[in-house]
Amino acid sequence: MSSLTPEQQVLKEAYIKARGYWRPWTEGLLRLDPEFLQTYGKYAGYAAEKGPLSPKMRELIYVALDGSATHLFRSGLALHLRLALQEGASAREIVDVFRLATAQGLDGCNVGVGILAEELASAGLEVDQGELSDEQRVLRDAYVARFGDWPDFCEQWLRHDPGYFALLFDLLAGGAAGEGLDQRSQCLISIALNACFTALNPQGLRVQIKRALRLGIGQREILQVLQMTAHLGVHSCAIGMPVLMEALDERSSMAGASGEGPGEGERA
Repeated sequence: MSSLTPEQQVLKEAYIKARGYWRPWTEGLLRLDPEFLQTYGKYAGYAAEKGPLSPKMRELIYVALDGSATHLFRSGLALHLRLALQEGASAREIVDVFRLATAQGLDGCNVGVGILAEELASAGLEVDQGELSDEQRVLRDAYVARFGDWPDFCEQWLRHDPGYFALLFDLLAGGAAGEGLDQRSQCLISIALNACFTALNPQGLRVQIKRALRLGIGQREILQVLQMTAHLGVHSCAIGMPVLMEALDERSSMAGASGEGPGEGERA
């Protein structure tokens, strides 16, 4: 592959300054569509340049998004995990990120238990609306004390299966006091997991934004998290561009072997 032109080198340096990395897919875009690479660099770099979140917090959010079971983008996870460590994140904080991503698996359960309650009522079937037991009240009070709210799905799980709700609460409230992520950081990461288009959960997103406001998290911080979730769309390029470059190289090699020149758009 030929060396970069002075113009391409300027674009590459600007991208690295804005995004903090350079990968094979960005190299491919630089050579095939430098205008798009420049546009994406400005678009994706805006949140970091203008937003209030620390570099460490930004990298932890990307770790959550790339490590989520709804995405599982290993190369991005490896990149942002290392950048998070460079920015001062501890191993315990990163484990807490994985814990929050694990709890994302509850989203379908929480939506489903609400639908079940509605359909049971519509069918005229018996729904438990009696007084809570002492055990149930203890669980409810512990949840409210920890999170400051009582979402509808909590009420439904507590009534349908208090044993499961107790385990659900342990999963959501996990983490040793004074270690790992603080409540603000956990809330910001949970906003990202609920807002990302790979697993958009409006119900959970509303719960987390309400919690963020109660914790004193500012609008700009929340907006920056929302902006960052959209960046996962470029992973189509991250996966597709190396494949395209390989295919073009193969075709060029085959053409060279047969005496034909490279096709238009394949010359670097």
